[in-house]
Amino acid sequence: MKIAIVCYPTFGGSGVVATELGLELAQRGHEIHFITYKQPVRLALLNPNLHYHEVNVPEYPLFHYQPYELALSSKLVDMVKLHKIELLHVHYAIPHAYAGYMAKQMLKAEGIYIPMVTTLHGTDITLVGKHPFYKSAVTFSINQSDVVTSVSQSLKDDTYKHFAITKEIEVIPNFIEINKAKVEEGTPCYRSLMAKNDERIITHISNFRKVKRIPDVIKIFYKIQQQIPAKLMMVGEGPEKENAELLCEELGISNKVIFFGNSNEIDKILCFTDLFLLPSETESFGLAALEAMACSVPVISTNTGGLPEVNKDGFSGYLSNVGAIDAMAENALKIIQDDVTLSTFKKNAFAVAQQFDIINILPLYEAVYEKAIKNQFNSISS
Repeated sequence: MKIAIVCYPTFGGSGVVATELGLELAQRGHEIHFITYKQPVRLALLNPNLHYHEVNVPEYPLFHYQPYELALSSKLVDMVKLHKIELLHVHYAIPHAYAGYMAKQMLKAEGIYIPMVTTLHGTDITLVGKHPFYKSAVTFSINQSDVVTSVSQSLKDDTYKHFAITKEIEVIPNFIEINKAKVEEGTPCYRSLMAKNDERIITHISNFRKVKRIPDVIKIFYKIQQQIPAKLMMVGEGPEKENAELLCEELGISNKVIFFGNSNEIDKILCFTDLFLLPSETESFGLAALEAMACSVPVISTNTGGLPEVNKDGFSGYLSNVGAIDAMAENALKIIQDDVTLSTFKKNAFAVAQQFDIINILPLYEAVYEKAIKNQFNSISS
């Protein structure tokens, strides 16, 4: 199949998932065309089946905000005609589903019919999409998609709850490439670069937005390090980072916390890690938790959104209510206080992550593509 993938080319979960999906599809012989305003961060164009097309938005003084949706729609039309693309797969409802719909209509006027699959990832529904300014457009775009998928059952339920959706939504969970994430036995980990031999290493990875409850991460770690020697790895950039650094100073633990910023070496950092903290207000899926588990790292998380679908309470880690700092610290200590328990949780975390290996998830997307193309063909024929 010839597939156009539209996504945000950033460190965020939806962009990572879309990019990894495209890479794997190309490995399986599909022709993949990424169409966005910048090359995705994880995209390496080393496969003849992979193509990247940049969306340029010319600046014009008349526009206070440059019309990216218009430029994207036009680019989609041009690329579909030039490369004979058979299907659009847009990730994140805003603005990609809307731009995809407009491209479909422009192509239809020229006698070209192309199906569109829309994948919902989270904040496009639970946060931004519910805003009154966007809600009507988001609802319309989802309902006009040929096939709609969501990354968790929780997100599917939220979408039906907050929007007047008439389309059926299929749950296809996020995935991990186990072979890439797993550290080969005997590979040097250089753990000593981050901590002393008697110190546990705790990690948090996110975009440092308020929804991630960064102060809770710091406070949970503060309680942990009062009981056992530990270091905290904070990976990511965002508006809450500066306040987090100040909180570490106030608590007197700045020497025990390392702020990395954004990193392309997540696997190496997780290689050092004994425990992952994700005390978010909500997570549509919890891709960061899955990435940790794929590196055999147990997870302490909240029990909101899609997290219970990923992190199995008492097995791969523990779940707690939002804001339950004491409970999360106690659960963390249960896991890391002795080597035997930690080893068991590490094995369990990896076992759960294997269920989300891309080799299990990719066929679900291929089936969706085939259904969308078949339905499009049948509607044209009838």
